[in-house]
Amino acid sequence: MIQSESHSQPIAVLAGARTPLSKAFTDLADVSAVQLGTHAVTAAVTRAAAKTDAMDLDQIDELVMGNVAGPPDAANIARVIALSAGLPKERIAHTVNRNCASGMESIFAAWDAIARGRASIVVSGGTESMSQVPLLFRRDAARHWMRLARSKTIWQKLQTLAAFRPRHFKPVVGIQLGLTDPVSGLNMGETAEVLAREFGISREEQDAFALLSHQRASAAREECFLSGEIAEIQTDAGVVAKDNGPRQGQSLEQLARLKPLFDAGGSVTAGNSCPLTDGAAALVLSDLSTAERFEQPLGYITDYAVAGCDPHRMGLGPVYATAKLLANSGMSLADFDLIELNEAFAAQVIACEIAAASKSFASEELGRHQPLGELSREVMNIHGGSIALGHPVGMTGTRLVLTLLRALRKRGKRIGLATLCVGGGQGVAMIVRTHLED
Repeated sequence: MIQSESHSQPIAVLAGARTPLSKAFTDLADVSAVQLGTHAVTAAVTRAAAKTDAMDLDQIDELVMGNVAGPPDAANIARVIALSAGLPKERIAHTVNRNCASGMESIFAAWDAIARGRASIVVSGGTESMSQVPLLFRRDAARHWMRLARSKTIWQKLQTLAAFRPRHFKPVVGIQLGLTDPVSGLNMGETAEVLAREFGISREEQDAFALLSHQRASAAREECFLSGEIAEIQTDAGVVAKDNGPRQGQSLEQLARLKPLFDAGGSVTAGNSCPLTDGAAALVLSDLSTAERFEQPLGYITDYAVAGCDPHRMGLGPVYATAKLLANSGMSLADFDLIELNEAFAAQVIACEIAAASKSFASEELGRHQPLGELSREVMNIHGGSIALGHPVGMTGTRLVLTLLRALRKRGKRIGLATLCVGGGQGVAMIVRTHLED
């Protein structure tokens, strides 16, 4: 089933910012999703305010935040972030979750608020602390702990304690549970193995793609392109100003030594997959009339599509979503100057490349007479992608849009495609522009 949204009136991206991206349990491990989101929102609003003399927190009508893990101590994390960032208490905020596309879903929600006339300026974004996804207990263990808490006498407590078994002290890893699709029964890495087998993608091809991601991200970091969107953050251990995922000296030999991570006989490894990551990003969005008050908005969002697909093949979501987006917009892949396709796994991106260029896939899966087109690496993920940078699941959709608009401006280009796969079997694709047609 496919759903698509076309809006007659684009929205403007006034400004944006993100935190550094840090591998889980490293530089940002002690920074909560609330703190990460608050930092990104504050930085984005500050950058927007620098473009006008009539912008402050009071001008923001709403805040929408994507988040997947849902911190138990911050229900409706968007509202907590809004108040933590200093938005007036009268302003509304809500949280959205479309798994890996939550950062884009926040943009759709903001667009809807603007299109309905409910808001003129909305902050949207995504935040995720994958380091702080909690450990859980089995249900039978939880019952024992609850019974212990309710025991009133020493005898009752001793009886309850005697009923505990070693298995009751073994936690369930929440992040592992969250990255497993309950319908297909596969975790996200296993779905990448499905695509590697279906499309005949070799280990060598995956490692070569991963190497390219690290080389491009390392180059982008060295030339300070990435620092242009990063707002450094103060932690108890010091200032974090750079992404710590890209490996400058990565080699094919190093990647080849890694063992398969999800299937002993497979080809998907930690090296050709995106790492677990902490981070947040935010964009300040407005209607076109309001955008006239600001000097040179970062760009515009003009259309998007959301597609569903088989959860076993969730990595193909970008192909399905892009096909519908192109059908609705009358555009072709060749019309895009740059493309950002999220790198959940090298196998997944390569499968999308093959499927997009396949006539049989177009006919059998997309209802098209001709292939979707070429996802050329010359224009795709030119500053590296999530294999090197990381993928905080609730945030990445926002980062793709921010990075893509900045990359277009850097190269003097105009039109970009941002797309990603979604755990559970969906895909999202979005058209961004640096300038609207005259």
